[in-house]
Amino acid sequence: MVDLVVISHLRWDFVWQRPQHLLSRLGKHYRIFFVEEPIATAEIDTPQLDVREEPNNVTVIRLLQPMENPRWIGHHDPLTSALYEAALHDYLAMMGVDKPVLWLYTPMAWHFTSAISHRMLIYDVMDELSAFKGAPAQLRLFDELTLSKANIVFTGGVSLYKSRRTKNPYTHLFPSGVEIDHFARAANRASFEKPADIAHLEGPILGYYGVIDERMDLPLLAHMAAAHPEWQLMMIGPVVKIDHADLPQAPNIHYLGMKTYQELPCYLAHFDVALVPFAINEATHFLSPTKTLEYMAAHKPIVSTPIRDIAALYGSVVRIAATPEDFTAQVEDALQADHNARRALEKRMLAQHTWDSIVQRMEQLIAQRLVGETTPLVPNAKGQGEKHDQPKWA
Repeated sequence: MVDLVVISHLRWDFVWQRPQHLLSRLGKHYRIFFVEEPIATAEIDTPQLDVREEPNNVTVIRLLQPMENPRWIGHHDPLTSALYEAALHDYLAMMGVDKPVLWLYTPMAWHFTSAISHRMLIYDVMDELSAFKGAPAQLRLFDELTLSKANIVFTGGVSLYKSRRTKNPYTHLFPSGVEIDHFARAANRASFEKPADIAHLEGPILGYYGVIDERMDLPLLAHMAAAHPEWQLMMIGPVVKIDHADLPQAPNIHYLGMKTYQELPCYLAHFDVALVPFAINEATHFLSPTKTLEYMAAHKPIVSTPIRDIAALYGSVVRIAATPEDFTAQVEDALQADHNARRALEKRMLAQHTWDSIVQRMEQLIAQRLVGETTPLVPNAKGQGEKHDQPKWA
């Protein structure tokens, strides 16, 4: 069994998203070592590795450092990097890991490409991290270095693919997928009682789930809540990198915090309209939200701001609105419209973007490179493997 060492800026037990979907499936054929960023704790006096086993052949690893040690800020801190490299090297040797496939989710882990002897480097570009709030200044440089060295580059959306394809000939477009059966249950509202924290809500529910951060269009939320006090805006997810005090407050806006992946259908079932209320800014320029397909699997009407990848991939079924006034009008229409006509189209879209099919095609590419295959294989618009310079939709 091939070993796969994954260096990630996200934690395994955070919002269940692209890395967890892909790696939990790859665990059928790979031994997965998922390396998180360091964390400080008051419970230890010296740095040490924390290792835990997760289902699907995944081992999660993180470096623990004493709370009083100020040098724990991430993969990119020089002192932390040296400590992490040494500890990880010893652990992997103990586990019999020899020349694994190295998979990076963040270019700030670039130094691991020298520290870990590997047989292949994969770079999965799921976000434009350089556009995020607080991004390290050297991130763009490390992105270029990683692209120049990677044997395979996966990209999580059309915009990311277009920005990377000229920098590495083995760049492949894999928009995020969906676990259809998990979310299709939410199409039948009667199958789920209202969770206790929304049992009191009356009136149409406009729902969102995901991270709530600097990408969120907060004025848009405030506008909708004020324009329609009878609407209930249900915001599910952790608030990160922004102050809770900056969130719009109204009797009909409800911040419910993070829910597990297993809980999401219970809430999604009670959405009358599903929202993608992101601001149009540098942080969302390359965004391709996974939740769009999950909403679609539950056959919920979807209203989104004009995120480029949503318009390019799903514009035929998602309502797009650029201003708070237009967005509100689209929600009004969605609450009144008959949505049966779009369901056949939704089903065809969903069939093209299942996580299982994505992993199958990724594994084919990895296997080809491992045995010396040099012709890039890129998925076409129908989700099938074909040899192309670019996808038909790019």
